[in-house]
Amino acid sequence: MRAALLTEYRKLVTTRLWWILLIAMAVYMAFLAAVLGWAIAQGAMTTTTGTGEESAALAPDSVVRSVYTIAVSFGYVFPLLVGALAVASEFRHQTITPTLLAEPRRTILVSAKLVAAAALGLVYGVVGTLASVGAGAAVLTMLDQPTFLDQASTWRTIALSALALALWAIVGVGFGSVLTNQVAVIVVVLAFTQFVEPVLRVVLSMTGWGADIAAYLPGAAGEAVSGGSFFSESGLMAVLEWWQGALVLLAYGLGLAAIGRVTTFRRDIT
Repeated sequence: MRAALLTEYRKLVTTRLWWILLIAMAVYMAFLAAVLGWAIAQGAMTTTTGTGEESAALAPDSVVRSVYTIAVSFGYVFPLLVGALAVASEFRHQTITPTLLAEPRRTILVSAKLVAAAALGLVYGVVGTLASVGAGAAVLTMLDQPTFLDQASTWRTIALSALALALWAIVGVGFGSVLTNQVAVIVVVLAFTQFVEPVLRVVLSMTGWGADIAAYLPGAAGEAVSGGSFFSESGLMAVLEWWQGALVLLAYGLGLAAIGRVTTFRRDIT
């Protein structure tokens, strides 16, 4: 198992894809966090009343959940893609054959890919979350607004956000084990994360029976790990406890990996 883990980790970090996506994620999250920090600060600095405009304080939950966890809401597609391509790219470039010759125990191989992707996913989680925190806090500071970085609960949320993104890499490996076509993986991941699930969550939240179901969708489960999100601030969407969200997200990843093991990795591969 140790040799398989080392091999899979080297496969991930010796290509340019991982750090290109990592840089793209950091820049994108920093931009979104800065924009949201500015928007929240502008909304909090003036509140229109019957006598004119009065200043109002920022709510800590609004800052922490909307700004600092923006990577969990919008950036999870990056570790998800890295995890999925860790499997799909092997089938695309036919490197899966020498991989299986080196490690014929397919359950061990899938397990090694899951663990290696989780480790790299944690790197994405830390970098993406810190980029959000750094940019968001900088904007809030420039606007003379509190950053709440002196509160232990804020750092707990930041740590859980990094954990959520690491779990998304596991989901990616599971998904790539089921759908091994590299082009199809990219298209489906982008379509589902950027359109299908957000729309489905909004539609379900508008029904009396669908709100609880929406909380168990993968994106909602990921946001629950960090304790909330930009979307949950609307109050329309139910949010699980952080440990429940982690278990749901982990179940998606391991469940998909198990399906891939008994389908894709059960067949003869040449």
